[in-house]
Amino acid sequence: MFDRMKLQVLANHARAAAENMAHTLHRTAHSAFVKETEDFTVMLISRRGDTFVVPMELGATWYPGLSWAPALGMVDDYKPGDVAFTNDPYSCFVATHAPDTHLWKPVFHEGEIVAWTGGHIHNTDMGGAVPASLSRALTEIHQEGIRFPPMKLVNEGVFDEQILRIMTTNVRKPDLNIGDIKALVGALNTGERKVLAMIEKFGREAFLEGVDALLDHAEAQAREVLRGMPDGSWEFADYADEDSVEANPCRLKLKLTIRGGEAVLDFTGSDPQLASSLNVPSGGNPRHTILLVGVYYVLYTLNPKILLNTGLTRPFTCIAPEGTVLNPVFPAAVGMRSLTCARLRSVIFGAFSQAVPERLPAAPAGNNCIVNVMTTDERTSRTVIAAVNPVVGGGGGMPHRDGTNGSGADAAYLKNTPIEITETETPVEFIKYGLARDSGGAGRWRGGLATEMAFRVFAPDSRITARNRDRSFFRPWGVLGGKAAGLSDMVVNPGQPEERRLGNIDTAVLQPGDVLEIRSAGGGGRGHPFDREAWRVAEDIVRGYVSPEAAERDYGVVMQDGVLDEEATKARRADRSPVSGHFHFGPEREGYEAQWTRDAYDRLTELLSGLPIHWRFFAKTEIFRRMKGRAGAQGVTEAFAEARVRFPEMPEPHTAYSEAAE
Repeated sequence: MFDRMKLQVLANHARAAAENMAHTLHRTAHSAFVKETEDFTVMLISRRGDTFVVPMELGATWYPGLSWAPALGMVDDYKPGDVAFTNDPYSCFVATHAPDTHLWKPVFHEGEIVAWTGGHIHNTDMGGAVPASLSRALTEIHQEGIRFPPMKLVNEGVFDEQILRIMTTNVRKPDLNIGDIKALVGALNTGERKVLAMIEKFGREAFLEGVDALLDHAEAQAREVLRGMPDGSWEFADYADEDSVEANPCRLKLKLTIRGGEAVLDFTGSDPQLASSLNVPSGGNPRHTILLVGVYYVLYTLNPKILLNTGLTRPFTCIAPEGTVLNPVFPAAVGMRSLTCARLRSVIFGAFSQAVPERLPAAPAGNNCIVNVMTTDERTSRTVIAAVNPVVGGGGGMPHRDGTNGSGADAAYLKNTPIEITETETPVEFIKYGLARDSGGAGRWRGGLATEMAFRVFAPDSRITARNRDRSFFRPWGVLGGKAAGLSDMVVNPGQPEERRLGNIDTAVLQPGDVLEIRSAGGGGRGHPFDREAWRVAEDIVRGYVSPEAAERDYGVVMQDGVLDEEATKARRADRSPVSGHFHFGPEREGYEAQWTRDAYDRLTELLSGLPIHWRFFAKTEIFRRMKGRAGAQGVTEAFAEARVRFPEMPEPHTAYSEAAE
């Protein structure tokens, strides 16, 4: 039986092992996206397939609750030295889009599997319709690159050259893919050695017992956090700007119910499965890690000492109806699921913010835009595909401090690549890279500032993909009197006669001399802006975070010739607007929801869920097309009836919903 001290010693050894794995991968990876941006994971896995430790210093933070069990069982006859892999989102719902290649290796001790080592890398490209394989414009999984169901990649220490040949034939930069995969295999080997060292130190049975105890302890910690919250139910919704290219908003809806040490997250009311790549492949697993990423952030915020492993998922049950954006059916495209996941985290944050408002921040930017360039290097005439930099927005205002600038909260694990390295490896020239003034939501605690970046290309037909472009219409929300943040933007040749604003378009073709400028959203503010000390606002002006105009307009702080005018500030702050409601969403969402009320969306959900899955997105689009001059539930009912007249092939909804419409 592990006492608390002995369990902590094992936890420290396991964490050190995971950190060693991460450093092995980080040092030996080939692509900038892995070795600089750090879009990778490594972990140790129990015999049953539960992740029991992840590193804290390096890599992505999505997968501490990942269950590998579905993948482990799809490969037969494991032997020492074997490594299996998959990148197919639909085979076992371990990988969640094609560029994420997941590998796992059995750890044998005296002829028996005692653990597994595992992890993933985000490959720069897996083939498919666009460079880097990802665009919201794609409509089916087959367009998103080559997919491998779970199979052995390494047999008793020897790579399967046939598989490698298939991969290199189908991807745009095979050397980067193969180099990163081999680096990950090296990390798995490091993990294997560390597991065997722990077994030697603690003994085999004690190690196995300790792994179970680590999972149980994380579960107990999560339940303790939940017990510190009031029992009750809270609802929240948030929107991605577009459900497909230049189309309608995508709504995610959550009803959070907490009872004692358990919580139910019911996503019923979220949009139907989309005809774009924004779908999130959860397989309907009630504890799928991709549905619970936002929960990990909440738990870790409320208890920074919590163990990050699959035990955290046990107190939570997610409901994601089949055929919706959070549980699509094959062959729906899923490549841009990270955009929807950012909004999914916002929805979770919003629900928990109502449960414990005094302890949680405002919304982070929620649009971690990742920019890839495919161009020609004029010095060598070779094609280059590279991740340029993530353009990540600010964190939301905290209960005790401002939001983090340019590296907000749930996207902070994506590291920036120094521009000197990018310019060395990729033929582009940076014009601008920094923080965007006035982009953080005003508040007692200001939202973190957005990132803005601009670069010039030199070769004809340079193709840019900027995945996860969002928040150009629906702002990150403020709380408790704080204001919503500034919006994102993407512009070609800003300030020039040929300037083009691209909104949320995530692909562009640039010609020699063209400049692309991208700005993320900021983080929402927390608390009334007039409660912010005037000296803090003056300091923000000096630092370039807030303009004098915004200081007076949003904070009631008046500057004269660079000096704080205390009397004018006192008079201006006397005209204080009252706090109205928990959230501030900004004029765009307020105007949108005047037409698309909660009742309207409830009616839309009733109608669409009564249709066959393949009709739902079409019906949604036709209803939206006919909502001009209409509003609310009655407007939705009328629009649907009109659509059925135009398209008599559209089936009637399920009987219960048909009766409700009469």
